[in-house]
Amino acid sequence: MITLKSPRELDTMRRAGRIVHDTLALMHEIVRPGLSTEDLDAEAERFIRSHPGATPSFKGLYGFPKTLCTSVDIEIVHGIPSKKKLLESGSIVSVDVGVCIDGLHADSATTIPVGPVSEDIVRLLTVTKASLDAGIAAALVGNRVGDIGHAVQTVAEAAGYGVVRELVGHGIGTRFHEEPQVPNFGTPGKGPALRAGMTIAIEPMITMGSPETKTLADKWTVVTADRSLSAHFEHTVALTGNGPVILTAGE
Repeated sequence: MITLKSPRELDTMRRAGRIVHDTLALMHEIVRPGLSTEDLDAEAERFIRSHPGATPSFKGLYGFPKTLCTSVDIEIVHGIPSKKKLLESGSIVSVDVGVCIDGLHADSATTIPVGPVSEDIVRLLTVTKASLDAGIAAALVGNRVGDIGHAVQTVAEAAGYGVVRELVGHGIGTRFHEEPQVPNFGTPGKGPALRAGMTIAIEPMITMGSPETKTLADKWTVVTADRSLSAHFEHTVALTGNGPVILTAGE
């Protein structure tokens, strides 16, 4: 069932979204070669819990053990932070984080270069961000979920990249994952109608090669089947009569 949020609930989600935004900003500041993904996780959890009433949404969700998902290079999503996973110059790390306040969640992700990276990687990050922007721009009351997916897909595939099919965006609110599912591909005019008061997480997962995936033995980390690099960007968005509002923009 798709739930519509009240103005009070949207205000609370915006508060959670501000902490999400600031957590990712902190990650941008501290990411450097030699740091472990566990180091990132510890700093993120400390920062989130420094805000009264705020808790990490991911920790314990479906049994996930950490505050962040940290996915390096060929890892698409759900990488588990580890002391053994050290960041290397020229790599990229996707950081996904959620925060809960007063029973309401917000969720966002970014992909961060580790030191200087190649022009190919810069282009992957630029296009993935642009595909997210296109998806958000299509999140208009009166449109349908397929319009969002089509917008993301058009930008990514025009650049020659793969769009992951098995993993999708989602509704979000009192539960971290709510209806509707929000794929990063689709047909305009198809899927659930977009209504004022809906809150959704739009999250393109784009690959340099094939969109096919596989899950590692830890049963969490999803990687590209062809070992191509992958980027992931995400925002939590509220649908309003005046257009989409990004709740994780830090405003």
